[in-house]
Amino acid sequence: MSLYEHTIVARQDTTDSQLHQLREKYSKIVEKFDGKIVKTENWGLLNLSYLIKKNKKGNYIHFKIDAEPKVIFELEKNEKIDKNLLRYLTVKVKKFDLNKNYFSKNDGDTKKLNEEK
Repeated sequence: MSLYEHTIVARQDTTDSQLHQLREKYSKIVEKFDGKIVKTENWGLLNLSYLIKKNKKGNYIHFKIDAEPKVIFELEKNEKIDKNLLRYLTVKVKKFDLNKNYFSKNDGDTKKLNEEK
């Protein structure tokens, strides 16, 4: 099995319940093809570098997946036709960093405040 980090960007007007449905939908696809979701992170609504389909912002969801390459193929095949998604990206990695959450609002800010005091 290979390790992958997979990020999807949903439209800015996607509701919380729709985001939950997207997360469940793609998790089930991974599990259907004998893959394993190690961790799921909701990065929230972030600014895009440029307009994508008239959207300035996007809702980011990040998956850490342990699966065979055929699982990623099926995942991306389904994402190509999903109208709620703006972009997706899959990166093969050697190991996961499960301790650090890069888009946590409290993690980096708390460290900076403690260092300044």
